[in-house]
Amino acid sequence: MFLHLGNGRSVNTENVIAIMDIEKASTSRITRDYLNRAGKSGWVSYCSFDMPKSFVVTLDRDLTERVYISSISPQTLKKRFEEAVLGKENLEEKICFT
Repeated sequence: MFLHLGNGRSVNTENVIAIMDIEKASTSRITRDYLNRAGKSGWVSYCSFDMPKSFVVTLDRDLTERVYISSISPQTLKKRFEEAVLGKENLEEKICFT
């Protein structure tokens, strides 16, 4: 399954390590350093020229790390991820019983 990140960019859900709120995560010096290092290493892809709201970290099968900056909210990406992985029916059951 794939997770749509905006502007036609999608990633395989099997490769997703983290979906982060860029505003909240950027308050941490460690996260800022990580994003700076990722940018300098060429790991970062921008999915939109709009105001960034989230970033998604992936690890490909060949162990290539990537960071995707998206203008889609982390809450929306999380919901899309859960729907893709669990399926809409299973997600509704999970929400009802947990």
